[in-house]
Amino acid sequence: MAIIDIAGFIADLKDHAVDHRFHVHDERHFVETYSMRQAWEVDLHPEHACGGPLDLHLAVEVDPRTILAFEDEVVALNIDDEPSDDLTLPVTFTWALPPLPTGPDLLVLATELAGQGGTELPLEISAVDSFAAVTDAPQRSLHIISQVQVSLARIYMAQEQLCDVLDRCYSVSDFLLDRAPAWLGEL
Repeated sequence: MAIIDIAGFIADLKDHAVDHRFHVHDERHFVETYSMRQAWEVDLHPEHACGGPLDLHLAVEVDPRTILAFEDEVVALNIDDEPSDDLTLPVTFTWALPPLPTGPDLLVLATELAGQGGTELPLEISAVDSFAAVTDAPQRSLHIISQVQVSLARIYMAQEQLCDVLDRCYSVSDFLLDRAPAWLGEL
């Protein structure tokens, strides 16, 4: 039996996301049979945006060597000691919008989103312009990604809830939803 319950943490994270006004659509769990590496993926979005156009993808990747190192640390602890915060799991948030006929200025968008994400949710913004035909106008696809490190010790002691991160995710999602109609040419 494992010392740390990652599947339970994911289930709690989904429930907690619902408490922070998200709607969970789907969950996937992958296990690589050779290395025992695992990944959980959860598709969600703000509950008031069920019809689109925004999707938020949450991914947690688990390296078995990190889990084994954490278990070794916990087993070696005295009964009154707490594990260190040195070992972490990456939690990645990725926002997706459909191709945008009237894409935003990336520098302005990055500056505005930095205020929404704050220091709790550092964001990386990039875009790809694609052309259906040489004579067509470009359509911009935005890529917005954030990765936070979650302490295994805090998961183990049931102290990790990611409230600030989920609040920031909601703020970023709401910001994108407010501006999406203009970028999609619906205004």
